[in-house]
Amino acid sequence: MGDDIYQIDADRCTECVGHYDSPTCQQVCPIDHTIITDPSRPESRDELWEKFVVLAAS
Repeated sequence: MGDDIYQIDADRCTECVGHYDSPTCQQVCPIDHTIITDPSRPESRDELWEKFVVLAAS
């Protein structure tokens, strides 16, 4: 899709927990099935929420 390549920072990604019902990146990506979760970094919804709270406070 051109020269723009975006990389998601797993340390800052909450999969939109705290913001939206589903990950926005997956909704807006022009290429289907290109955004996948890292199987070596499983995070529960509660863990994602805790990350959101910490990031929102900073």
